[in-house]
Amino acid sequence: MGDRTMLSWICCSYCDRDEPEEKAPIISETLLYFSQEAQRRRSEQTNLWSEPHDTSHTERDDDRELYNLLQKRSRVRRGSQGYRRLSLDIQAVRQERRDVLGKWKIILESLGFVSEADSLLNVTSATSYNSMSNAPQAKGLLHTLAQETSIFDNKMPAERYIYVLDRLIMLDAAQDFVSKAKIYFPRECSSETEAQPEVAAVLLKKTTEISSFTDEELEEVDEEAPLSLSLEL
Repeated sequence: MGDRTMLSWICCSYCDRDEPEEKAPIISETLLYFSQEAQRRRSEQTNLWSEPHDTSHTERDDDRELYNLLQKRSRVRRGSQGYRRLSLDIQAVRQERRDVLGKWKIILESLGFVSEADSLLNVTSATSYNSMSNAPQAKGLLHTLAQETSIFDNKMPAERYIYVLDRLIMLDAAQDFVSKAKIYFPRECSSETEAQPEVAAVLLKKTTEISSFTDEELEEVDEEAPLSLSLEL
């Protein structure tokens, strides 16, 4: 009888124990984080901000223009005439930046950085001056590109490319990049450039490939990431 009482007490004590709390699932939260981060980076790359550190988008006229256009479009009904008109203005600003980015990609690929071109050109708001190893030299090379080539279409060069040049300096390819830029995108057309039809053929082919995406694809980027996310740089 005593043994039964003891056994009953042990069983009841075991049953009365609190069940261990279920651990919160972290896989879904992790996937959500990476999904949001991927969308943010895609949005940054689409908007191609000139000054990565400028979270207010006011330091450069073109940054401020694109920011204001995106803000204005967010307050207009999608599908309306005003929305479409603003979308065209946004695409025009983005196209200028894509053209410059395309030139850099052409030169990088001609130097053999076919697989690495996108990563070398990727600059986000998380990129800081502290990560640079050769900032003064990179700034000097950017000035040379602005003065001696047409890679920026005679406009003030975007600061984002200082980071790209810093990476190329570390790869011992910066001077080769500048030399190639002078050949592919000379400041003024010269007889030397005209005498190199293979260069023109390469530029035409690469430019067509880089500009092959459609406005619908770019609109898709805007739809995937909310405006607040698109502007969070």
